Amino acid sequence: MDHLQPKELMEFIVRTADERKARDIVVMEVADQTTLADYIIVMTGTSTTHIRALSEEIEKKLKDAHGLYPHHTEGVTSNWILLDYLSVVVNVFLHDARELYALERLWGDAREVDLKDLVQVED
Repeated sequence: MDHLQPKELMEFIVRTADERKARDIVVMEVADQTTLADYIIVMTGTSTTHIRALSEEIEKKLKDAHGLYPHHTEGVTSNWILLDYLSVVVNVFLHDARELYALERLWGDAREVDLKDLVQVED
């Protein structure tokens, strides 16, 4: 099992999500606000099938490439899937659930990570 630093783990997850067409990926650096994680990743999927595929692909790629498994998973049958990798927490939402829970507002004092080098820009 590799040991990824939190930043490397976050970048791997963002790239994987982007490859699987996640929408509106946002990463908040929360290490100064909480001891729960270093990064919180939020993304939107287009359907329950898509959010399940996104979370499964992230899990599979981390397991295959680095021997990493989520410490905790929630919501696999709902409109919000959470994958907890301890230093990085991944939230995969349907659009309406993302609006409802508004994690970006909740963590408004966190620093948003610039993802321009990690994601493909859509025309």
